[in-house]
Amino acid sequence: MNFKQLHFSNRRGHRLAARLDLPVDGRPRAYAIFAHCFTCTKNLTAAANISRSLTREGIAVLRFDFTGLGQSEGDFADTNFTTNVSDLVDAAQYLTENYGSPQILVGHSLGGAAVIQAAAEIQSAQAVAVIGAPARADHVIKHLTGAQRQIEEHGEAEVKLAGRPFRIKKQFLDNLKTERMSGFIQSLGRALLILHSPVDNTVGIENAAEIFQRAKHPKSFVSLETADHLLTDPADSRYTGTIIAAWSGRYIAVSTREKARDASDDSRVSVRTGSAGYMTEILANGHSMIADEPESTGGTNTGPTPYDFLAAGLGACKAITLRMYADRKKWPLESIRIGLSHRKIHAEDCRSCETRKGYLDEIKASLFLEGDLTADQRQRLAEIADKCPVHRTLTGEIRIQTDLG
Repeated sequence: MNFKQLHFSNRRGHRLAARLDLPVDGRPRAYAIFAHCFTCTKNLTAAANISRSLTREGIAVLRFDFTGLGQSEGDFADTNFTTNVSDLVDAAQYLTENYGSPQILVGHSLGGAAVIQAAAEIQSAQAVAVIGAPARADHVIKHLTGAQRQIEEHGEAEVKLAGRPFRIKKQFLDNLKTERMSGFIQSLGRALLILHSPVDNTVGIENAAEIFQRAKHPKSFVSLETADHLLTDPADSRYTGTIIAAWSGRYIAVSTREKARDASDDSRVSVRTGSAGYMTEILANGHSMIADEPESTGGTNTGPTPYDFLAAGLGACKAITLRMYADRKKWPLESIRIGLSHRKIHAEDCRSCETRKGYLDEIKASLFLEGDLTADQRQRLAEIADKCPVHRTLTGEIRIQTDLG
């Protein structure tokens, strides 16, 4: 994933660690902020997968560690729900001043409650998506049951959350008890998407129902079915990200300058592969795709192989060329299906090939033409298929120039 490691200071002077995930070409059409779950960090796998889904749609995502968590400065024990909200507002200000105003706010668990409240101070936000969010901030207290009395009596206590020790002060509990989410939900004034699992054992599904009931339209709900609260199954977080990306596109305002720039770059193709694995993000003419390798060759099989894309490009060119030709001739060609396969063969096995040693590439294309066509028409279409531009490119002399950018 294309990204920048960043830092910004919050209003209390703490330096917060952040990461700006960018589209493949590094040129976002909109910006979003992601707020992680209680005691989590920006590097949670679910956050990364959701962010990746948004960047594929051209939306840059700023995710950061709240004060006292991850790589951010500050003492977690001195933070509370209110400071989380203020961190979000400070993050939005930093993003606006240095990159672009956030139009989308995404929050997971308590981070979801935080973005609903922060939206009141982030005027640029047009859409808010919450995942497994509680309807009340004090919902967190039930997870401190064993230590609540000690915190009340001694002012603080060490609590284990997700297997890690955290020092919780009484001010944290007092702050949660004073927060009133209902008013912020009712006055949100933005499009709201609620995603929640009916089997969430951490934040029950009744919270989603309460948020939905209190919120005003436009509002939407999506069930995450069998997902757990932290979306530990990558398939669940990828699905969640895909839904948010598709939904949020309706509320993104792209400037006239941005549209003009996109139009001038239609012919550009950008690809990017990270430091681990073979999964490669592709941006072609504004369309996002993924390439990968099969698991048998060390990949994760999250997308077609490069040769699959090569065959697909050839097949698409043939099909489009046939459609154009048949339409011009007014022939009754109803549909076109082309099956393609690629393999390496011994050069000596090809009698018609000039290459006589080593291996060469063979692509087989099978045409399936539907329509009331004569035999002569079918034969002519088969000949035309081999005259498509991509076919000519692949069978002609190709010059590929690779430079260091």
